[in-house]
Amino acid sequence: MPDLRWLAVSPSPTPTTPPPEAVTPGVAGFVAIAVVAVVIVLLAIDMLRRIRRAQYRSDVNAMLDAEEAAARGEGTETRGGRANGDDGDALDGVSPEGPGKG
Repeated sequence: MPDLRWLAVSPSPTPTTPPPEAVTPGVAGFVAIAVVAVVIVLLAIDMLRRIRRAQYRSDVNAMLDAEEAAARGEGTETRGGRANGDDGDALDGVSPEGPGKG
């Protein structure tokens, strides 16, 4: 059996700490995070634009349906719960361009 007593008297190596620049992501990490942030912002802008467009389309469709019903002389209800015959203010101010326009 080999003699392992020399291991008990030899000093153990001190753990080396990595240099500070080795534990940071560096330029590549910054660029990657910046790209992800820009992509998220662009996706959020696109999502909001699509949601607004869908809302405007539904408002325009409701206005067209109300106009058709009024032309036919029907007294159907609008989204606001009011009949088309009462001055039509349920959808006033709604335009395809957005709120406050047109």
